[in-house]
Amino acid sequence: MSDPKNVAIVAAKELRDAVRNRWFLLYAGIFTVLSVGLSFLSSLGAASYGQVGYGRTAAVLVNLVALIVPLMALNVGAASIAAERERGTLAYLLAQPLDRGELLLGKFLGLAIALAAALAGGFGVSAAALAIAGARGDVGSFGTLVALSMVLALAMLAVGLLVSSLAPRASVAAGVSVALWLTFVLLTDLGLMGGSLVFKLGAPQLLHIALANPLQVFKLAVLSRLN
Repeated sequence: MSDPKNVAIVAAKELRDAVRNRWFLLYAGIFTVLSVGLSFLSSLGAASYGQVGYGRTAAVLVNLVALIVPLMALNVGAASIAAERERGTLAYLLAQPLDRGELLLGKFLGLAIALAAALAGGFGVSAAALAIAGARGDVGSFGTLVALSMVLALAMLAVGLLVSSLAPRASVAAGVSVALWLTFVLLTDLGLMGGSLVFKLGAPQLLHIALANPLQVFKLAVLSRLN
């Protein structure tokens, strides 16, 4: 059984490492800037035709989340274990009174907290900008987007940690994570439409392919709940 104290120590270490990771901070900054920019553009367009609403902005942000969040989570997870193995610090950690399950769980929790904080910051600034612009209406849609974005980030983080645990080097883990991200992105809307035309796929086949892609499942789940 995992020792919560050991898990908390590893999680705190991963959280500190993520805060010092320039790539992670860059991804978080890009997400915040783009989400605020898209929210601002959405509010301008909505003001021309009617009331500024959270639901409209949530629909605009869906594609941004589907692009940035998986890339950020995959890269952070892929760099975690493989980089420590390459530096030799993984062997040092495992030499401590710490089993592999505690190490993996601690890494997952620490990185999950870092991702959640980055997403909360981006969405929080966007929501504040919308409130200043006088947004009203379907706040639940925006909350649904935030919650499902967190779930998507956790799923992609788990995939990234799996890649990191299997990859011999950090560079290999990074390359595989980017390849997976491109595969997931290509198998969303445009990829499915192109595949249906080329391979003459029917509706059941398209649905099965869509449900095999976490990004497409995320988009379907969010859009089905928007007003």
